[in-house]
Amino acid sequence: MQTELSILLGTAISVSILHTVSGPDHYIPFIAIGKSKGWKLPRILFWTILCGVAHVLTSVLIAFVGAGLGFSLTKIDFLNELRGGVASWILFAFGILYLLYGLYGVYRNKKHKHFDVYDDGSVYVFEHDHQQMTYPVNRKKVTPWILFIVFLLGPCESLFPLMTYPAVQQSSFNMMALIGVFLIFTLLTMVTVVILIYSGFKFFNTEWLEKYMTPISGASIAICGMGMIFLNW
Repeated sequence: MQTELSILLGTAISVSILHTVSGPDHYIPFIAIGKSKGWKLPRILFWTILCGVAHVLTSVLIAFVGAGLGFSLTKIDFLNELRGGVASWILFAFGILYLLYGLYGVYRNKKHKHFDVYDDGSVYVFEHDHQQMTYPVNRKKVTPWILFIVFLLGPCESLFPLMTYPAVQQSSFNMMALIGVFLIFTLLTMVTVVILIYSGFKFFNTEWLEKYMTPISGASIAICGMGMIFLNW
């Protein structure tokens, strides 16, 4: 049980870090708005943390749907008798489904919120896909509170499949540990990258990776479940 929890938490850490680093929207807007308004670093980090918490807590609300589904599966008698093994299979299955969902999104080039930073320090948010080469339309200038709302309404769905595992095992401790680790490492990554860029560190371009994050997360979760099933992790 302890080994399985460690693997699950390790997967949550890797997904949270990759999800954050691959999306410039998780750190560039804070620096741009902060510098345009003449903020000191502590105030920039305050808004970074506030928006990061909103982002993760909304993700947790969605993830509880996965947890609810996991709890409902335990009410099936023959599954309940095989709870340990079934939890790994469910994690693996949801990882595969999330991978396919991500690949479908890449194929359809699904639009999502995107930020654009201008030379004067102003930041605008607009709907964007990865083939859009024209000037963005229906854009809206971003203020700190609009940035907060965008993060509040833009959850990371990768917690959904992860939460099914502790739910099937009926382990509230593991569930809270998973949420806590995901929150902490998301915030740590956002804060670290903001500090590095604010201090002049030239961060490598990760925007190309952003569109692949959902299938990468799904593959990571599927590998975690597969390791538990076939490799006795």
